[in-house]
Amino acid sequence: MTTVVEQIGPDARRRILECVYELFSTRAVRDVGIDEIVQRSGVAKATLYRHFPSKDALVVAFLQLREERWTYAFVEAGARRRGGEGEGALLAIFDVFDVWFRQDDFEACAFINVLLELGEEHPAGRASAEHLENIRGLIRTFAEEAGLRDPEGFARSWHILMKGSIVSAVEGDRDAAVRAQALGRLLIEQHR
Repeated sequence: MTTVVEQIGPDARRRILECVYELFSTRAVRDVGIDEIVQRSGVAKATLYRHFPSKDALVVAFLQLREERWTYAFVEAGARRRGGEGEGALLAIFDVFDVWFRQDDFEACAFINVLLELGEEHPAGRASAEHLENIRGLIRTFAEEAGLRDPEGFARSWHILMKGSIVSAVEGDRDAAVRAQALGRLLIEQHR
């Protein structure tokens, strides 16, 4: 039996988060047990619970990290870098998605997965819904920059395109982002 060498403090918290980030990004939350997290992160169970009092708290922390890395550092930054502001950034979301969908380790949307798995009444389900709303907020900002009519309605419709393209990519349609971008052009025209 191997002994777990443990570091207490921020390093342990970061190791736990990195471990669950990988696990929860690729597997269902319910499929990942606390014992596996403890073993893979190399911390004692007491340390895990010191940083995260419950598995629900751990899932919510994972979703926050996912928002930082995926929503803001990957999608928003990628769309801004490729498309600038407004309409260009909106369309560039699907350029970013196209690259993502073609990756061998494409793992779909954690927010959608957790919401569907745990439901909207679960604390992590509510957190997922809030993170999805933050994505719509980003889309509203892009729509306002583009001077589009009804930015709220537009953001809801655009988000349907985003989520639908992700599900299509999970089904194996690697061109889902290209298809969604073409539909997005029509939606932009409707909101000019």
